[in-house]
Amino acid sequence: MLIGELSRRTGVHTHQLRYYESQGLLEPGRGANGYREYHDDALVTVTQIRKLLEAGLSTQEIAFLLPCATGTGPDLEPCPELLDTLRARLQGLEDHIDTLTRTRDVLHDYINTTEHRVSQHYPPCDLTA
Repeated sequence: MLIGELSRRTGVHTHQLRYYESQGLLEPGRGANGYREYHDDALVTVTQIRKLLEAGLSTQEIAFLLPCATGTGPDLEPCPELLDTLRARLQGLEDHIDTLTRTRDVLHDYINTTEHRVSQHYPPCDLTA
């Protein structure tokens, strides 16, 4: 199938498919006319790529994990270092969440302190007078 058909069947834009190819995630053949030609298994591969991207993995990580992917679900064969890669990515996300949580708490403190000072300097207006 040509790239346009793969795009239609997967819902992934052609420029994204070309990007996946440039990252070594998809390997189309070339027809006599030079057009990309994809086998039916590319449908499953694109689905796997999309799900791994949704999991927050980079295309480099996906390139490493993709040979371990089976089916269209989040199924991975226990390839060497697979769990180490997934756990490292998860730890990175956990660390980022912790940082965001601390940042949010500090921002709340600034807002609360500022709102308290505003209420001290500018008493509420009496609109009943």
